[in-house]
This record gives sequence, structure tokens and C-alpha cells, in this order.
Amino acid sequence: MLPTLFTNPLLFLLWAVGLVLAISVHEYSHAATADRLGDPTHALKVVSPSTLAHIWTHSATLALLFLGFGWGRPVMFDPYNLRSPRRDSALIALAGPTSNLLFALVLSLMMKFIPGIIILTPVFTVLIIMNISLAIFNLVPIFPLDGEKIIGGILPPDVYNEFSQIMHQYGTIILILMLLPIAGGISPISALISPVISFFTHLLL
Repeated sequence: MLPTLFTNPLLFLLWAVGLVLAISVHEYSHAATADRLGDPTHALKVVSPSTLAHIWTHSATLALLFLGFGWGRPVMFDPYNLRSPRRDSALIALAGPTSNLLFALVLSLMMKFIPGIIILTPVFTVLIIMNISLAIFNLVPIFPLDGEKIIGGILPPDVYNEFSQIMHQYGTIILILMLLPIAGGISPISALISPVISFFTHLLL
């Protein structure tokens, strides 16, 4: 995305705004769900106008804008405040990607059914693609992405405990390696999620 800053500054600005909105929706949903399920640890900080400051203090989010990959500053929660820690942790993690997909769906319906909205097609298109991409990327079951916690609500506890230990120790390294381009200039993670992103993009646009 960085080359776009010099070749098409307006498009870069659209992507930047889309990124801010997509991550804001994503992290807001994490915090609101955690609060709903019994843990208000950081809900008041994230579910507020200060959410943008919360997001942009994380270098990985800046990497998403300038390098094309990264993740937002995660919303922390205390699982001991939850009624069912394993299940509720998975629901909190799932809330982020789900909210992005729902946001993309709402924007798509607005484009199709609200007269005159066609003038905002470029903006809505960027927002839809950004939200879909962020949602699918975060569903990959590698720490620190949401997918790692989501499968915690599916796997047997003993299996997930072993998986989680490995992920928390090596997950970030594994994720970085999967983001590096290999033969043909495509990263393993792009090869994995691009077909899914394309499917949802063609469905909604």
C-alpha cells in the first residue's frame, strides 16, 4: 500500500480511512462483547472516542497500512470474569471478524438499495474490501489473531491447551514467516485467504 501514497494519494487516503473504520468496528465489537459477557476490563477505554488512539498506538497496525499486513492493538480481557471462560473467550474473539463482515454487508445493501449512494461507490468499495480482508485475515488460527482463540471453543480442552502453549510461544514468528512472499511473490497466508476474500468480495460488490 505504501507505493500508493506516491502514485495515488487520494486512494491511499481512502485505504487509510477504511483501515481506521474497519479496525475501530473490530475492536469495539471485542470490547462490547467482553463487557456483555461479564468482563468490563477495557470496555470503557475502547468503547469510547479514544478507540482510535488505542488502535494507532500499536506498530503492527501501522504496518498494516504501510506494508499491507499487520493487526490492531488487541482488546485485553480477564477470562476469570467470564461465566464460561473458554466458550466466552471464543465468542469475544469471533465478535471482531463477524462485525467486519456485517459492516461490509450493510454497506453492500446500502449501495444496492439507497438511491443516489452511487456517488460514494469508490469509498464504499474500499470499506467493503477492507472489512472483508480484516475479518478473513483474523480468522486464521495463529496467535495473536482471533482465530487462535476461536478454535479454543471448538477443540477439546487438553488439545487446545497444548496448541495454545505452542501458539503463544511461536505464533508471532509463524505468522511473520507466513506473511513473507515465497515463489511467485505470494505469501503462504495470501494463498490461503485470498480465495475466501475474493469470494466474499464478489458476493457483496
